[in-house]
Amino acid sequence: MKTIVFLSCSALLYLNSFAQKATSCLIKTSMGNIRIEVYPDKAPITVTNFLNYVDHQLYDGTNFFRVCTPENEQERKIKIQVIQGGEVPEPKQFKSIELETTKQTGLKHQDGTLSMARDLPNSASSSFFICIGNQPELDYAGKRNPDGLGFAAFGKVTRGMKVVSKIQLQKEKDQKLINPVIIYSIRRLN
Repeated sequence: MKTIVFLSCSALLYLNSFAQKATSCLIKTSMGNIRIEVYPDKAPITVTNFLNYVDHQLYDGTNFFRVCTPENEQERKIKIQVIQGGEVPEPKQFKSIELETTKQTGLKHQDGTLSMARDLPNSASSSFFICIGNQPELDYAGKRNPDGLGFAAFGKVTRGMKVVSKIQLQKEKDQKLINPVIIYSIRRLN
């Protein structure tokens, strides 16, 4: 009996090694490149949505348009630091997706985390943001969004945080970049 259990466990471990691994992508912008990886095994709905936009090349020509900085967040009770981009024009957007909370996925909003922007629950479409520093108020039970559900983290920056920081430092008015940073393309690397 012990042999059967051992063989069964070994087979499961072997099969598990073929589980979906991280998918790497390259974001080419007018300020430099950002390499990311997304986690389909942890956030399958959100990653499928993001990669659908990537594979249809719908992020091409969009931009990073919003920055949250210590200066422009001074009046907010709950402050964050992020850059936001990838807003695809509405006629080309896919259907909004179900919110995968950080409680469900185990992913947290840490330095370099990619997450989907949203207003109401289940309203995320194409727009995403990148965290600068740890942002726990964006996690499940965080207070940045009044509903307390947080945002859907789904990946992280693996190279290019200097570019992210440079984008955050661009001139802005009311958190909108005066000269949005162009996203030339987002492509899979593997």
